[in-house]
Amino acid sequence: MPKSAPLITPVLVAGCTIILISFAIRASFGVFQIPIATEFNWPRAEFSLAIAIQNLAWGIGQPLFGALAEKIGDQKAIFLGALTYAAGLVLSSFAVTPEAHQLYEILVGFGIAGTGFGVILAVVGRASSDENRSMSLAIATAAGSAGQVFGAPLAEFLLSLMTWQSVFLIFAAVIIAVLAMLPLMRAPEPVDRAVIEESMGTILNRAFRDPSFTLIFLGFFSCGYQLGFITAHFPAFVTEMCGPILPGGALHNIGITTTSALGAVAISVIGLANIAGTLTAGWLGKRYSKKNLLAAIYLGRTLVAAAFIMTPITPATVLLFSVTMGSLWLATVPLTSGLIAHLYGLRYMGTLYGIVFFSHQLGSFMGVWLGGKLYDLHGDYSVVWWVGIGVGAFSAIVHLPVKERQLKPA
Repeated sequence: MPKSAPLITPVLVAGCTIILISFAIRASFGVFQIPIATEFNWPRAEFSLAIAIQNLAWGIGQPLFGALAEKIGDQKAIFLGALTYAAGLVLSSFAVTPEAHQLYEILVGFGIAGTGFGVILAVVGRASSDENRSMSLAIATAAGSAGQVFGAPLAEFLLSLMTWQSVFLIFAAVIIAVLAMLPLMRAPEPVDRAVIEESMGTILNRAFRDPSFTLIFLGFFSCGYQLGFITAHFPAFVTEMCGPILPGGALHNIGITTTSALGAVAISVIGLANIAGTLTAGWLGKRYSKKNLLAAIYLGRTLVAAAFIMTPITPATVLLFSVTMGSLWLATVPLTSGLIAHLYGLRYMGTLYGIVFFSHQLGSFMGVWLGGKLYDLHGDYSVVWWVGIGVGAFSAIVHLPVKERQLKPA
């Protein structure tokens, strides 16, 4: 009886490490909302726009880095992404105007694209066996959640010791250090001659003519909207809306003494819960219809968000929301990337996933920017929260007509 291929490989370990560090830094930006706005006396919308631009640049850069990796090699693309990421952080640390922050966040967004899901998942997918691919993609995605677990609290801790500018410089050094993983990022090329000989243009044309690809593209928008809004604004939302942390209470006894700390912890709890949620999604994706699982996840998010905003907001409901939403947080990523690999093959998975991910980042841009804009207009986040509930329901619906059948090479 032949031995099955191992699930844990050097490529998977290296990919998880790169995504973990990249996403730990990326997930911390919401913690800087209040310190930066307070230092420069800016409206909330100014730094929100910088984060929104970062997310949009990430979305634009994702298909570009995916195509670049397929043309010049995965390692070179990741190397360029890490350098761009570090440059954006260093330049941001010296920025003193909103326009400068917004400009330099373009570099940060492109850096996240070069060290994030599009490039890394494509390498992990090619290096995995058919049997293990769904779970491997889930493990790599869960690594991003692991980064989120400690990214925001680490930023909050460092801000208690030093200025936000110094924290940005430390993060730049950390993202450069992750390049030590590059030698392990090697994946085999496809052996099917028909797959090798097909051009990128042929694959893209096939995908663009397929209604299912369009539905997946549209459905990923709400994922970005909800994640972008919550990552950028939830710490500030919790700080301003939540009741006091009572001395001697359960939260106070474990070191959560302020609503500011609760906001950072909430982002961490979302990441922690999502590790289990993403791994579960990967396990289910091997056994059940990926499109139906995606529809169920988006419906679950919609119900959780609606229930949270309609109940009194307390430290307990914040943590309950963080656990439930966290279990659905990035569970869409291994299912979406796995669905694309199943429908269109692995050869140009990075480019195709990057194009779909652009929709995700358009949603993220809208969630982050609208969060700041509508907050400044209305003084709260209620309207933008309900918009997120609406687009979540839309995504649940549009995944149902997707035809989950593999398109073979011509």
